[in-house]
Amino acid sequence: MAQLQKSIDKRTALLKATLSLVNNGGIQSASMAKVAKIANVSPATIYLFFENKQELVNQLYLDVKGSFAEAAFREQKSDDEVKKSFEKIWIAMAAFKLEHKEEASFLSQCDNTPMIDEETRQEGLKYLAPLFVLWSIGIKEGIIKDISPYLLYAFSIYPMAFLMNMDNRALCPLGENVLKEAFQVAWDSIKV
Repeated sequence: MAQLQKSIDKRTALLKATLSLVNNGGIQSASMAKVAKIANVSPATIYLFFENKQELVNQLYLDVKGSFAEAAFREQKSDDEVKKSFEKIWIAMAAFKLEHKEEASFLSQCDNTPMIDEETRQEGLKYLAPLFVLWSIGIKEGIIKDISPYLLYAFSIYPMAFLMNMDNRALCPLGENVLKEAFQVAWDSIKV
């Protein structure tokens, strides 16, 4: 059992080291040697867990996306009305991004660069299935615009990354009132 925990700890350390390196210098700065050094393991150890750098970064993406989705959908209830359910999801996503700034920054980089392969990106989208289902329900009920889920995401969720950057730079602190206003703007962008 102790050996299994050591293995889990090493994998976690490798993922955390990669997260830090990518956030601080981009994917090119996250060499396997640097990852190993920061994780305090031998470079050969990386290859016990990941075939190559691409697999390491892809797995980090899926792990972070999974944590993000878990937080986003934790409070969702099937009997909530569409707007209320979307509000819970949106607020939970914002809270995750505010509480987990490194992970949020990494996800934002992944959205804007080709560092994640397309197969992994599509796998990551599956984590957002409850949101897409909710939007489908909203479209059927005539509450949400009947447009591509990518457009719905682009106008209601994606701007959150910009807001987080402004919060990080102290240009637009995201207190409760600002978050309520931001949610309302997001909702207004997708509602009929």
